[in-house]
Amino acid sequence: MKTTLEELNRWMSSPREGENLEFKEAKNQFDLTKLFRYCVAIANEGGGKLILGITDKPPRKIVGSKAFQDIVDMQRRLLDKLRFRVEVEELSHPGGRLVIFHIPSRPVGTAYQFEGAYLMRSTEDTVPMTEDRLRQIFNEGKPDWLSRSARKNCSGDDIVQLA
Repeated sequence: MKTTLEELNRWMSSPREGENLEFKEAKNQFDLTKLFRYCVAIANEGGGKLILGITDKPPRKIVGSKAFQDIVDMQRRLLDKLRFRVEVEELSHPGGRLVIFHIPSRPVGTAYQFEGAYLMRSTEDTVPMTEDRLRQIFNEGKPDWLSRSARKNCSGDDIVQLA
């Protein structure tokens, strides 16, 4: 995945971070456990980007990052730990080196977890997923038997009688 400067500028000009976009200054390093947590939470929110080397408060500035110098190794470690592929990109910018994590969405009806916790985004952090959100995710793609279209498409053979 190759990020263009136009894409980067569009992300940076976003009025706020959201469930699918996170900036971290990370000038020298970034905590590996936090990285794993962010990847899981962002995947659970539909996928997105985590970008190291940019301040997170507008107006955002590129400060560069020395974190994760070996991006091939980092990509392998993410796959080994999380069991899903996160593309890691290094972007050279006049303002400094950026590390961009391209995080895919979770599969429909599935939520990812890290160390036994299903995670989601909450403002600038990751938190355990709420029960109602987990229920929504696990019910994705299942038929809604109470909906009118499901009842309408149901033939008499689909109805089971209990004795």
